[in-house]
Amino acid sequence: MKSISYKQVAWLLFFAYFFMLMVQLTLRYIPMGSDVSFLQIKQTEVSGIKAYLSIFYVHVYSAIFVLLAGFTQFNPKILSRYPKIHQWLGYWYVGIVLFLAAPSGIFIGYFANGGLIAKTSFIILGFLWFWFTLKAVLFILKRKIIAHKKFMYRSFALAASAITLRLWKVILVYLFHPAPMDVYQIIAWLGWIPNLLIAEWLIKRKII
Repeated sequence: MKSISYKQVAWLLFFAYFFMLMVQLTLRYIPMGSDVSFLQIKQTEVSGIKAYLSIFYVHVYSAIFVLLAGFTQFNPKILSRYPKIHQWLGYWYVGIVLFLAAPSGIFIGYFANGGLIAKTSFIILGFLWFWFTLKAVLFILKRKIIAHKKFMYRSFALAASAITLRLWKVILVYLFHPAPMDVYQIIAWLGWIPNLLIAEWLIKRKII
């Protein structure tokens, strides 16, 4: 019998905890409204930009499915025992990212709080997420498995920014009590750059 991997258990518990937080955040936007939670401070966009509310909800609702589908892609048991499930969940992941989550993220990133600094970060994040995911698809279609894995690591690292951004926000507010606009500007970058650096480290350590 294979021994328990404490690293895998720790990662599972970590992901499960923050995934449940994401579920709770998503449930705040059911039913849809124009002044719910975060939207209370986005009334200028809600009232002045016709497409903003719809695209915002596309992003909110799609993010939770992206995280769930993406997490399963790195489970070796699913990959080895149930390759078809891995394949179909992969289709689900890339479809949601390429057609819903990344484009909507780029759009709402343009109207992000925190001025040009935060907007630039979220737009770069959205384009990189789209590009890494697309590259992963193109490589698997060419049967280049290693290259596919590398770009899936990168893609999911950016998908996980939905979790890490909120984690960093809690840490910064608790420890330093910065001004709200400063928080937006810091977490806009801190939410995804460390994730990408960790992904690159994992790539060097596990794949190459």
